[in-house]
This record gives sequence, C-alpha cells and structure tokens, in this order.
Amino acid sequence: MKLPLRSLRWSAPAACFVLTALADPVPVTVTVDVAHPAHAVSPMLHGVFFEDINYGADGGLYAELVQNRSFEHAEHLFAWGTVNRGGSGDVTIGTADPLNAKNPHYARLTVREAGQGFGLANYGYAGIALQAGEDYLVSVRARGDAGELTAMLEDETGRVLGRTKFAALDREWNRFESTIRSSGTALHARLVVLATVPGRADLDVVSLFPAHTFKDRRNGLRADLAQMVADLHPAFVRFPGGCIVEGMDLPNRYQWKDTIGDIAGRPQNWNRWQDAIAREPAPQYYQTCGLGFFEYFQFCEDIGAEPVPIINCGMACQYQSKQLVPLDQLGPLVQDALDLIEFANGPVTSVWGAKRAAMGHPAPFNLKYLGVGNEQWGEDYFARYRVFAAALQAQHPEIKLASGAGPGVDDKSWRLAWEKFRAGLPASVVDEHYYRPPQWFLENATRYDKQDRAGPKIFAGEFAAHDRGRRATLRAALAEAAFMTGLVRNSDVVAMSSYAPLFARAGAFQWQPDLIWFDNTRVYGTGSYYVQSLFSRNRPDVVLPVTVKAAPVPVTLLPPAAVATYGAEALPPFKPEAIPALFVAAGQDRSANEAVLFLVNPFPEPRAATIELRGSAGPAAGARAFVLTSASPDDTNTFEEPRKLAPLEEPFAPEGATFARTLPANSFTVLRIPLKP
Repeated sequence: MKLPLRSLRWSAPAACFVLTALADPVPVTVTVDVAHPAHAVSPMLHGVFFEDINYGADGGLYAELVQNRSFEHAEHLFAWGTVNRGGSGDVTIGTADPLNAKNPHYARLTVREAGQGFGLANYGYAGIALQAGEDYLVSVRARGDAGELTAMLEDETGRVLGRTKFAALDREWNRFESTIRSSGTALHARLVVLATVPGRADLDVVSLFPAHTFKDRRNGLRADLAQMVADLHPAFVRFPGGCIVEGMDLPNRYQWKDTIGDIAGRPQNWNRWQDAIAREPAPQYYQTCGLGFFEYFQFCEDIGAEPVPIINCGMACQYQSKQLVPLDQLGPLVQDALDLIEFANGPVTSVWGAKRAAMGHPAPFNLKYLGVGNEQWGEDYFARYRVFAAALQAQHPEIKLASGAGPGVDDKSWRLAWEKFRAGLPASVVDEHYYRPPQWFLENATRYDKQDRAGPKIFAGEFAAHDRGRRATLRAALAEAAFMTGLVRNSDVVAMSSYAPLFARAGAFQWQPDLIWFDNTRVYGTGSYYVQSLFSRNRPDVVLPVTVKAAPVPVTLLPPAAVATYGAEALPPFKPEAIPALFVAAGQDRSANEAVLFLVNPFPEPRAATIELRGSAGPAAGARAFVLTSASPDDTNTFEEPRKLAPLEEPFAPEGATFARTLPANSFTVLRIPLKP
C-alpha cells in the first residue's frame, strides 16, 4: 500500500448508484451451461493480506498483552507507571550490560525502602482485558539483589485478581515465568511487578500472554482474531505487508532475520505508520517482531493456507524517502531472500533449516511463492527485480515469483510494468492494487475478460471499494462482490486475490476501510468480510459458462459523477454502459456435484431472475441460498450490531432445471444447487 492511496481525495460527494424508478422488479434471464465446463478455478484465488497497520500485530493478532515490554519505545516508559506501596525508590532506564544488545534498554528499580512493594505497572493497549477463571502466563527477564519479585494482576480499582512470586534475583540475567489465574473479569486491568526488599532490580521483556492462544501456541496469536481469519478459509496469507516491507527509509525496512529466534533477541522496530498519515499520527506505534516469520509460517500451516511472504527489493518507500540500495550492493539482500527459502524449506542440516528446527518445526513449511518488492514501480524497481529474479530462478526454480505493477492500474507506471512483462520479464504473478470508489469496481467487473492469456497471471493483491467517508458499507461490499465475479470468471488468468487491509483496532487505526475490526475483547467482520467469506468458502473447481439477458436498464448517478484523483491521474469518467443489470459468475463443485452461482444485484430494485441450468438433468434435493443484504446500502456493521451485514442461509427447492428466483435489492446471493447424476 502507498500513502497516496490512503489519501484518496474526492472533488465531490462519492457517487451513489440508483436506477430510474421502476414499478416492478427487473426481469433477468441467467443461463448456466452445466454441460460444457470451461477452465479450472485457481485453487489460490481467494486469500488474505496481512500488514501491521492499524495495530494489526502488536496490540492485535499477536496475543502479547504488555505494551512496550522491552522499554524500547522512544518514550521508554510509555504504557508503564511507577507503583509505590509505602516504600521509596527510583525507576530509571539502563543500557549497561543489557540482556541483548539488539534491545539495549531495560528498566532499573532502585529500591531504598520496599514497604509493601515498589515497582512498575503496565497498562497494555488501552488496558489489559482479563477473564475470570482464565490462566495467564507472566514472564520477566531480571537480575539484581532486590530479593524475590512479585507479579500481580489488578483491576482498575487496584483489586488484586491474582498474584505469583518469582525466585530470588541474582547478578545474572535470568528468565522467570509463572501462571496466574484471574479471579475476576476486568476490561482495564494492569500487570504489576514489585520488588519487596531494598536493593536493585533490572527488568526486561516483561510479558503477559493468555494461556489460551490460537491452537494454544506459546508466543501465539489472539484466538478470536485468528479464528476470524481461519473462518475465511483463505487459500493463502500474504505477509508481512504492505508498506512496512519497504519502510519509511531503508533502516526502517522489514528484515525477516530480525523476527526469528528468542523474542528477547528480536530487535524492536518503529512502525512506518507512526506518522505516514498526518491526520492519524501514532508516535508510539512499534513492532516487537514477536509476531515474526516463524509465527507467520506456523499460522499459515495451522489454517491450511499457503504462505506468501514479501521481501524488500532494495527500495524504501518511493512516496517518502525514496532511498535505494545501489545495484552493486544488492548482494546481502538477495542472500537474505535465498536464506528465507532455506529457512522455510531447507533440511535441518542446513544453516537456516536448523534455525527453524530449533524453534520447534523440523519439517519444512513448503514455501512455494515469494514476492519481490511490495508496490514499487519504474525503472529503478525493474532493475532491482531482475537481479533478484535471476538469483532466485537460478537456485530455486520451483519458487513462483510475484512482481509488482505499481500502486495502481491503468496509469503510466502500470503500463510500463506490463511492457516489461510482455517483453519477457519473468514473473509467475503480477500484483495489481485497486483502491477505488464503488463505481470503479462495478465498471471493471469485466476487466480481465480480454486479458492476454499468454502473459503472467494476475494477483489482485490489494483491493477495497472506498465509499463515502471511507465507511465499510453494504454498497462498497457489493461493488467488491461484483468485481469478484469477474475474478472467478477469469480465474484462468487471475490466480490470486486479497482484500486490504485485514485488521483495524478501534481507536488506534491509520487507515480504513478494513476487513475486520476489534478492540480488547470484541471483534466483528465488515460486509466486505462476508463477501470474501462467501467467495472463498464456495469456490468451485471449474467455471461454467453463463449468459445474462435483460432489457436495458438506465443507470444514473446522483449526484453527478465525482472525480477522484489517483496519484497524478484522474479516474476515467463514469461509464454506465459498462454496468450490466446483474453481475454473475458460476462454477461447479465437482466433489459435491453442485452448481455454484454468484449473483450480485447492487441496485435499489430487485431482480426477477429466471435461472436455467442448461445441459443438466435437473437439481437434486438440498439446494441452499446464502443472501447478504440489508435495508440500506449505507448500512455497516458495528460492535453493537456485528452481523447487521451478514449472509443468511436458507434452503430452497428449485422447480426444475429452469426456475425463478427473486434477487433482493442491494444484495449478494450465492446459490449451491446439487445436480442429479
């Protein structure tokens, strides 16, 4: 993702599609040719894209409850407070003889009088949420002569919900761990670590995890957020970004080797979204890298998704610092890419395969895809991409490479990219990004109908419809669904797709719309989440040809079409002739012997559809319909109404190979129809 995409400007209110007034539903005939299946549907068609934006990792998917656990924020005691229970002392930040030189800061407690305890409290991410009866793993690296340390969970009133004691400190760094069971529920709790005798105590990597994480893994993922991703049944997970791969400058770029091994040895990095968007500054947004490449690979394995990591190609953000690694100095970065493949796939006897095994996974992760660069463009990018591609293809021809096409489509950077690919630049998939108003998605549902089948395949790697106020409305979700019918229909050339961004933390986000929203205890999916789910969970094996017949339906825009700028180029004018009366794709699930129909009606009038399954013996029993709709296209999901926009499943019984079905206004319908042998 790039900054200008996150600063899309409107010169007029966003467009709202309406039909001219009609008294009756619009009649539409949909003919599905069951007897002549076309091409296979790419098994990688629907996936997810994760980036650490909107506190998606630390404070989000990564289950760590302590913020600034290693005191490495610019404000070293951010999220911490001093606790004095009748004693006296000082809290300072030390760097002499640190636990790890990569994270050199630690907190020093100098206790003159202990009283009932002197120490620190961590307040997490806007509080620590605790559940009565649940276990929490607390750990700390510490040294000193202040005797035993006590760790406590307290609610916002100071009531103790659980406590534990660690063994006495000595002059060497040691790791202490214990389990605390919370006796109560609290939304804004804190973790308190106290010294109880006079002396000195140095603290580092102070950590609190719920014992129950996704798949109950240590250093694991927040169970409810991870489950939301798993429930999408994604074919792949693209990670770790996004713009954080590039970094604001080259020192800030994401370096995967910093994200593996003991968490104490993973150097903290400042998140490039701290001040990338002026209206949403987040000066204390950091990455502990506790959620690192090992955890990403493990998560992919846990949910049955292919890992698709993206690596830096020697370029920082082209919209900001524009820093470049000289071509003759790319060797270390290329070697990092080769080492990543060895870390993922190499035997335990290899250097990096041994590091994977030491982390508890001797079996390979079976990496198949690798993205070179995030969203770069221009001659500088392609000169560097060629260097990476040559080395990767020479040593790992089995790895499929994803190349970028710039931050948008149909502009001069995109055109240059496709000139390169059509001239022979090697790539398995080309990553295209689309952040546009709903109008664009409706107009571009046929975008790939005429795509050159001889070139690289398409990876629709980041897309989202940006409606008025950047709200995740039903209107936006339906526009995306309409566009995705074209992805299914053209899935011989569109190999992969993923919405972006994935996560947003309420009250701490830099970018919207997003697929999944959460706070410390709650989570909900937007209407776009359920669109992605309906496509992914109902992906057919082969495409079935479809024809749609309808009388011309005059479409107007009220108010007149807005003009949105995208970089330096304006979107093309509104094209009502490109918008059909109904958006349709169909396929067959061969294992279930079911026809699967995707039917999108993004208009405020229902459709009276006549559906013909041509070449079929007719439907068998057990047909199901999944319908996503609501009273208004402006409706959204919220924490209070998390399923206002969510599909309802209903059984239905088609009368025969030709049957009628009313498609509600502002709706997305998926029909699964068992076929007679």
